[in-house]
Parts: sequence; structure tokens; C-alpha cells
Amino acid sequence: MKLRILGCGTSSGVPRIGGDWGACDPTEPRNRRTRVSVLVETATTRILVDTGPDLREQLLRAEVADVDAVIWTHDHADHCHGIDDLRQIYHARRSPVVGYARAATLEALRTRFDYAFTGNGGYPPTVDGAVLPDCLTVGDIRIRVVDQPHGSITSAGLRFDQGGKSLVYATDFNILSDEMQSLYEDVDVLVIDALRRAPHPTHPTLDQAVAWAQALRAGRTLLTHMDQSMDYGALAATLPDGIAPGYDGQEVVV
Repeated sequence: MKLRILGCGTSSGVPRIGGDWGACDPTEPRNRRTRVSVLVETATTRILVDTGPDLREQLLRAEVADVDAVIWTHDHADHCHGIDDLRQIYHARRSPVVGYARAATLEALRTRFDYAFTGNGGYPPTVDGAVLPDCLTVGDIRIRVVDQPHGSITSAGLRFDQGGKSLVYATDFNILSDEMQSLYEDVDVLVIDALRRAPHPTHPTLDQAVAWAQALRAGRTLLTHMDQSMDYGALAATLPDGIAPGYDGQEVVV
């Protein structure tokens, strides 16, 4: 499997509008962060996780025109408001792309973006919506799903397995539940939310993310969903072995 981090920023991205780089060095390219999204792929299968507002530019940079499936973790704007860019994927494949989400998330997406699922005014539907089950297989990738506490809602935590290798994508949560721990233990690569150092009601702090990664015994950990207080160089110099900040465009062979 190969992982590509399309975006690893928080809902405002880095820099924020107005040129707010916070503590991030603007001369370090890895500090420029678009909204969170990843691609997981093998030689035969490609899965997109989330469709944030920066999706067009992310897929252009990745030179990707088609995917086999989309999975939405939840319906917050920074994870789904680029859904219109799936129209170009529809044109590339000449059929709607299957889009998986937990039932409540799918209902919210259908309400907000009904035209994407049903078509409108002569335009065809671009997404074939499907409820995301606890376990499914897309191409040659097995996917297992757990509901993560994310404030008053839940997000979908995802484990991908293929060829004896494992990858977990865990963003937008604030509690590591027993169910999450059981699914995430001993993975080869863990991509985990690490919003900032200061506490937040719906996201992990840096210290929490590091402690959880170590408790899960991940072979390698990449941090994502980072805000403008999280400078790449400062983080890279101080994190424990096996844990590093992710960056937009990063590719990892699992």
C-alpha cells in the first residue's frame, strides 16, 4: 500500500487567510498545509478519504484523475465541502464514484449536497452514496471502521490492510476508546490528529497524540490536522523516534 497525505492542516489551513503563519516558519514549504485528506492506494486500487475545500488543487498536485471509492470520516465543512470536485472524477470514469459514509454522515451529506447524489437540472449524479459498514473490501484493500468520539458527534476511524501491511487514519477525535485501541494496535503506519499543544474540546493535543501512538505501538506515526502553532522544524527536532509531522504531498509506502 501507499499513503499520500493530500492535506494535513486544520479547518483554516496554514497560513490562515490574512497571512497568519502563527509560529510556523513561512520559508519552510512543509508548513503550508491544506485541509486534511489522504489517498490510500495499491497497484490496482485507489481510495480517497474526505473531500475538503482544497481537493481540486490536491488532486492536481497528486496527478490523480480517478479513484475507486471515497470515504467520508464525517460531515464537517473542512472534510466534505470540496464534494463538487468529484464531478471531474465522474467525467474521467464516466460513472458516479461510490461514496461511503456512516449513516448519519451520509444523511447530512445527502441533505446538504442532494444534487451530487441525485442530479439536478439535467446534470447527472456524480456520487453513488452507500452506508459505510464496519468492514468492507474495495479492490484489494480491506477496510475496518470504528466510530471515534468527536465532541457531540462521531467520526469514522479507518484501518486499511493489504498484503500483510496495515495503516490507520485517525483524525478528528478527542478520546481513544477501547474499540479504537483494539483496532489500531500494532499497525505499521498510524496517521493521527495532533491539532496543537493547547487543549481543545474535540481534538487531541500533541502530547495526547504522542502518548496514544506509543501506547498503540505503531511502527511509524505521522501527525496531521495541525494548526499554525505547529512548526514543522520545531516538531521534527523534538518528537520521539518513529513519530514525525506529516506534510502535504508526503508519500509513504506501507
